[in-house]
Amino acid sequence: MTSRPNLPAIAETPWALDAGRVAERELWLLASYAFPSRDSAGRVHPEVEHPYRGPFARDRDRVLHCSAFRRLSGKMQVFTGEMGEYHRTRLTHTFEVASVARTIARALRLNEDLTETLALLHDIGHPPYGHCGEDLLAAAMEGNGGFSHNQFALTIVTELEQRFTDFAGLNLSHEVLGGQDTRAHKAEAAIGRAPLLEVQVVDLADSIAYDSHDVDDALQMGLIDQTELRRLGLIRRALEGVRKKSGELPPSRLRQALVHELVDLQVGDLLWSASETLRACQGLSAEEIRGGGVRLGHSPEVAAERMELESYLFDAVYRHPRLMSVRRAAGDRLRRLFDGLVANPERLPLRFRTRANQVGVWRAVSDYLAGMTDRFCDSQHLLFTQQTAGPLTDW
Repeated sequence: MTSRPNLPAIAETPWALDAGRVAERELWLLASYAFPSRDSAGRVHPEVEHPYRGPFARDRDRVLHCSAFRRLSGKMQVFTGEMGEYHRTRLTHTFEVASVARTIARALRLNEDLTETLALLHDIGHPPYGHCGEDLLAAAMEGNGGFSHNQFALTIVTELEQRFTDFAGLNLSHEVLGGQDTRAHKAEAAIGRAPLLEVQVVDLADSIAYDSHDVDDALQMGLIDQTELRRLGLIRRALEGVRKKSGELPPSRLRQALVHELVDLQVGDLLWSASETLRACQGLSAEEIRGGGVRLGHSPEVAAERMELESYLFDAVYRHPRLMSVRRAAGDRLRRLFDGLVANPERLPLRFRTRANQVGVWRAVSDYLAGMTDRFCDSQHLLFTQQTAGPLTDW
């Protein structure tokens, strides 16, 4: 039996990337206005640098491996499992946003690790039942601090996730937390000092992804048809692109080609518009860009067509009778569970009974419900209504 050779220490291996080598790599790859890892303000709880991952790559992995991220697979995006199996969940939507955001960040020479982390984090605070769940919790918490999925995402990664033995949360970098906080205060971020470009890219990628993929899901489920979509300028523009590339296609293939072209068209337009904006910003730092209020966006023509599409989706899809009936039933279950737990906090799991002593019963109930998947919420509602005593199950 041969003995195992002595292996070199990680710091001596050729692939080890200490902070200096990460900075050198970014110096070659990133534009001046990208946010470099070397300028990170660090973490609330200082940590030793990793031998081959920069700070934002570590943040990305922490988000990717946390429990709340996995639960996104059981949370509806727009449509529930009762309406088929094709449509997006919060998890698949999140991966699609991350893919679009990385593409934009790479083309603009922004920090991809920071962009990807923000994209993976952006929907982690969504409650069950999609926007119905958020609307209900916001109404239920009115007068008690309100509810926002963007704010709850920060609660998850700073208080509810347990990765370390000495403190709560994922101990993410200040820039990732700050980027998510910007999403929680979009009205304030829309004027004056601008968010980091990486934060802006994630917001833009989010809207590109859900506009395009909600069209896909709604077409596949028969809630809308291609004929009525042709009234919309952005759809006509995308269909013309499909025709030039592929000729006339049968409806089954046209749907997929249309969605692909919708994403490509919007990303291409954004990159063109952003490149024009950033042309005058060469040599400026990320902080100078922020101070100058530089904001990225689509061309005026495409921006107007996107607004037209979103208005159509709101009326024709998000308010569709088939969807509204499901939303009402889900909202009723969530409201009954919320009211029941506020009135009977002893039914909360131990962790949330303890949390109620720290943040109050209303907030503890809101946090407990917001972290649930759709199916888990259904099961706990059933358990609560059938069982007269005893705590519910922790997620």
